[in-house]
Amino acid sequence: MTDTNKTATLSFDDKTIELPILSPSVGPDVLDIRKLYAQGHVFTYDPGFTSTAACDSTITYIDGDEGILLHRGYPIDELAAQSHYLEVCYLLLYGELPTAAELEKFETTITRHTMIHEQMHNFFRGFRRDAHPMATMVGVVGAMSAFYHDSTDISDPRQREIASHRLIAKMPTIAAMAYKYSIGQPFVYPRNDLSYAANFLHMCFSVPAEEYHVDPILARAMDRIFTLHADHEQNASTSTVRLASSSGANPFACIAAGIACLWGPAHGGANQACLEMLKEIGTPDRIPEFIARAKDKNDPFRLMGFGHRVYKNRDPRATVMKQSADEVLELLGVENNPLLQVAKELEHTALNDPYFIDKKLFPNVDFYSGIILEAMGFPTSMFTPIFAMSRTVGWISQWKEQLGDPQMKIGRPRQLYLGENARSYTDVEDRG
Repeated sequence: MTDTNKTATLSFDDKTIELPILSPSVGPDVLDIRKLYAQGHVFTYDPGFTSTAACDSTITYIDGDEGILLHRGYPIDELAAQSHYLEVCYLLLYGELPTAAELEKFETTITRHTMIHEQMHNFFRGFRRDAHPMATMVGVVGAMSAFYHDSTDISDPRQREIASHRLIAKMPTIAAMAYKYSIGQPFVYPRNDLSYAANFLHMCFSVPAEEYHVDPILARAMDRIFTLHADHEQNASTSTVRLASSSGANPFACIAAGIACLWGPAHGGANQACLEMLKEIGTPDRIPEFIARAKDKNDPFRLMGFGHRVYKNRDPRATVMKQSADEVLELLGVENNPLLQVAKELEHTALNDPYFIDKKLFPNVDFYSGIILEAMGFPTSMFTPIFAMSRTVGWISQWKEQLGDPQMKIGRPRQLYLGENARSYTDVEDRG
């Protein structure tokens, strides 16, 4: 962020205020309104904060019009195709790609922190068997602060580092345990000889009664899902983590707040909504009917998993995710899965229909990730927990960055008050 020495002039009533203009390294300029209330006694009104920069950051940059997503300057499609999740975690946390020695040390640290405190198993057993895995994750992650007292002092850089590693390492274990608990199977402990993604699949799908081998194609597809969801700038859940952090809350509480926000269907539940749409369509022969409904402005039906509220050109994550989806479906087949048959046919139809091409309603990352997770055998209730464990490194990176920002202060959004003016209390017998 640099001061351009340029200003914008705001005039209203009998006041004229000069607002500094700040320039980012890339992207649109920003009006600095921090002194607007002090100088003009007015607030800005921006529901959803869609035109407001609430922080400065060096982690992720998005240009939705051009279909660009950069992590520390590296395009996401390059990272997803050539890198892997833990290397991207290191990049987000520390700002640069690691050397071979740094990567080996980081991977070893994460791998050896994957087990959770044995007493935490009791938390899972306190939930009903039919509890949504996200409800379980919110509770268990928040409860981590009751077990790991040596990493809750946010003023200590070493404790912040330990908390970061613990959360990245233990989140797959917690998500897998939430899944196992929901289906009535015994918990599976992590294995240090497996990669991050392979270990997660092992904890989700292996059982004590037989040996389980993780297919490398599935592990690679899982790793790409993690990578493509690692961070996405100042979205709702990331902003929630930052807002919770601004109060001085411990890191586990902040991440639990992010998980709770992500649970919303307008945020982390998009791929689940996509799969539910495919179930509604049912069979490939009904696709023309639903395509016609999607084109009808008077019909409330909308195609889920197509287009994106941020990306107006293309979703740069979708190209790599499509490759993974094709590999997974080739490995597992779609012949006996009507849902996947509908997905493949719907994708083909949308990519070749002039209406969808003109409207730029391309299949997005949620469409392909939902297909992959369904093919792997995950229920839709696990889609958002997987999103949460993927996004943990982004939340942690943003949390660490904020704590190191000398301009940080507790979040306190303003409001446009439209309620009653001051009025006097009346006794109950005097009220009409």
